[in-house]
Amino acid sequence: MPGRGPQTFKKRQKEQQRKERSQEKFAKRLQRKADRAAGILPQEDDDSIALGPDSQESPSESPSGS
Repeated sequence: MPGRGPQTFKKRQKEQQRKERSQEKFAKRLQRKADRAAGILPQEDDDSIALGPDSQESPSESPSGS
């Protein structure tokens, strides 16, 4: 059939990637839920809350006194 070409193949690849990402997200959600039930907190969340977005400024952004 003349209508089938690389677009169909690309679409299938995108659908498979989307499905894989969805499964990974679902697995992460289940893991977080299990961790919460066990009383375990993820380390990266603790660091981001403690530091906050403003505490990660680079020295080049701060005004110089000279």
